[in-house]
Amino acid sequence: MFTGLVEEKGTVVALDDLGDSVRITIRGPVVTSDAAHGDSIAVNGCCLTVVDPTADTFSADVMRESLDRTSLGDLAPGAEVNLERAMQAGARMGGHIVQGHVDGTATLLDRTPSEHWEVVRFSLPDHLARYVVEKGSITVDGTSLTVVEAADDWFSVSLIPTTLADTVLGTRQPGDRVNLEVDVIAKYVERLLEKGAPR
Repeated sequence: MFTGLVEEKGTVVALDDLGDSVRITIRGPVVTSDAAHGDSIAVNGCCLTVVDPTADTFSADVMRESLDRTSLGDLAPGAEVNLERAMQAGARMGGHIVQGHVDGTATLLDRTPSEHWEVVRFSLPDHLARYVVEKGSITVDGTSLTVVEAADDWFSVSLIPTTLADTVLGTRQPGDRVNLEVDVIAKYVERLLEKGAPR
């Protein structure tokens, strides 16, 4: 489990095509400082399993399912990515409950800058629209954000200076794809209502 508080921006070092999967190697000295084989690290909001950690890099195998359903397939060597280690029990929950299970991708539509912050609009896939509400939580490329406005086919967020500087959202441009994870509590509530009360 994650919180959506990005710990650092890492850099893609290599992408090795394995046929039905890709082994990605990422440089991130903060998240690798205590990384061990089998640990979980969220890369742009996708929970990946660490293999071959070194002092400042780690590798992870990304299966075809993940490449097809997320924006990880768009990455190339040199690309920056958001990184977060799995949450430790007893740690502060500064963001919200994030599983690292991407629900879909969206496209950045436009950015409206202010003196110190920006309002950014993203497309909203139809199958996710019912989970996105004004002032609710959403994860964009692994970053826990609060929804400002929610329309039928788009939503907006406000990015403070820290988010602009410390995450890849500061450099995303119109047309770029991002990963979305909606609030898991909303999905469970929907499922429970669909199935009804136990008899």
